[in-house]
Amino acid sequence: MEAITFLDDDFDIFLVRLLIALFLSGLIGFERELKNHSAGFRTHILVGVGACLMMLLSLYGFESFMDAYKNVRFDPARIPSYVISGIGFLGAGTIIVNGMTIKGLTTAASIWTVAAIGLVIGAGMYDAAILTTILVLLSLVVLNQIEEKIMAGRGRNFVRLIVDEEVNMGEVVATFDDFGINVKRLSIENDRTGERTLFIEMERGQKFDQAVLFDCLSKINHVKLVYERKT
Repeated sequence: MEAITFLDDDFDIFLVRLLIALFLSGLIGFERELKNHSAGFRTHILVGVGACLMMLLSLYGFESFMDAYKNVRFDPARIPSYVISGIGFLGAGTIIVNGMTIKGLTTAASIWTVAAIGLVIGAGMYDAAILTTILVLLSLVVLNQIEEKIMAGRGRNFVRLIVDEEVNMGEVVATFDDFGINVKRLSIENDRTGERTLFIEMERGQKFDQAVLFDCLSKINHVKLVYERKT
């Protein structure tokens, strides 16, 4: 009877690669977690480690079978290709469409990239994985700040409202209509306390009495705070 062994001869390789995948994907996930995105620290770790495991399965999981049957050929790229295409369903779950505003595309892209990093680590390409992680973090952190500075020069006008979940969104939009204000974009962010932050971007060059507008907005039920942010 053949003895059952729980540790593979390549276990040290598996351990190192899975830990590296955990660490690198965790770094990207931590950045998303800090910004309160739907897919954060744990999600990115699971995607990165899972993708790495699939690559390890593709490279090492069928060695004994192939050794036993010399006429069998196996394509190691077959499983990773399904991982890359299949991860799109998970990324789609992080995308939120609200009217003309689409949120979550960056997080969906980061999930897809983390899956690719996991596959690369599983293949033993550590240098490429580390370089990609650095580039992704620079893109998410540094380029985001540069983008905010560039957009600041365009003079966008935002009104922010802190509201409860029970707020009537139609009443908020109707208030802007009453003042003849064209709203360019409206987005909503939920926090863990049950409050919502409404970001309303108005088109430039419109004339209205800001004090009266803010007073009307503040009188809407479940509106806690109204303030303007010019960028």
